[in-house]
Order: sequence, then structure tokens, then C-alpha cells
Amino acid sequence: MKVDLYNQKGEVIGQVELSDKIFGAKWNPVLVHQILVAMQSNQRKPIAHTKDRGEVSGGGRKPWRQKGTGRARHGSIRSPIWIGGGVTFGPTKERNYQKKINRKAKQQAIISALSKKLADGEVKVIDEIKIDQPKTKEMAKILGTFLNNKKRNQGLVILPKSDITIIRAIRNLPFADATIADNLNLIDILKYKNILFTQEALNKLNEKIK
Repeated sequence: MKVDLYNQKGEVIGQVELSDKIFGAKWNPVLVHQILVAMQSNQRKPIAHTKDRGEVSGGGRKPWRQKGTGRARHGSIRSPIWIGGGVTFGPTKERNYQKKINRKAKQQAIISALSKKLADGEVKVIDEIKIDQPKTKEMAKILGTFLNNKKRNQGLVILPKSDITIIRAIRNLPFADATIADNLNLIDILKYKNILFTQEALNKLNEKIK
């Protein structure tokens, strides 16, 4: 299939062929949701942590003798029934949220999401993006022709390789971000409304997904 090819001024300068394997797949919301949840789970870091009776301080000796005091028997002030004692069945930072993701399923979810974006008119191809200096104002002007810069997460620019000038120019823009083709993932595709490929990045993606 063919789509319009733009220059960085937003002018149509020709057409480019897109791979049916990558941009012609059926929308599979079940698979996309499954992979998305697994990826988010793998990024999750356990923060909540409570100390059990073996971790709290104190309690090295028996509070009082077993019999003859008229009070209930206790062996340690670390007991969960004491104020300042350990917590029973509380959350711990050792919890593992990792989920296994099948490589082919992950790739197919990316293909499905990109195909849906293209069908909705949210994929554009730019011949190249060039700026002399990492100026945010200049990058905002270029991307403003393709995106609605009044809203957040409007566009993700896909580059063929890391370009520090472009990355520095775009990182302060709330409506856009940049990544390289080799790092493209499902979370980024779904996070941003529009996907802007440079022509060389598109070729990189074709090599990556065979």
C-alpha cells in the first residue's frame, strides 16, 4: 500500500510503499491488551514494604516472666499484637510482578497497533528531519504542521538512529517525543496519537520485522 511522503515543511513530495505485513494486519484488541498489561507489569517496581516480626527492632528478651505477674504471657515485644511489633501478611518489596511475553506475540501486537493507526490516518512518513541546532522552538514549528500542539502526547517521531540534536530539541515539547526504530514498543505506540516515521526509520522497521 502507498501513503503520502512529506517533507518537514508539511508538503507532499511523493509517495512511499508500506509493507502489508506491518501495516496491513487486522486489529486484535485482545492480544494488544494482553501484551500491554504484561509490559506494564514488567515495568512495575514493588515499593510498599512492611517489616515482619523478624525485621523490627527490639524484642531480644522476654518482656516479663512467664508466670506470677497476673499479666498475659508474652515472649517478645516484636509480636504483631504489640504496638511497634511486626506486621502480619503485609506487602513486601520481594514481590515479583514479572510476566513472560512471547516474542512473536509481542511483535504481532506492535503490527496490529500500527495497522490500526494507519487505518485511522494516524501514521505519517517524512522524508527526513534536519535541524542545525537543538532548538525546541524550531522543532515545535516543524511538528506543528503535523500535530495538534495544544494537547499532550500528540505525536511520536521515529528516527533511524539516535540523533542528539533532534532528541534535545524535542524533549521539552509536551505534545511530542522521539525514539529510534529499534526501540519502538507497544506502550509508546498506544501512548501517542500520531506516529511520524522518517523514511529511513521505516526501512529500519522493515528490516527489524521480517
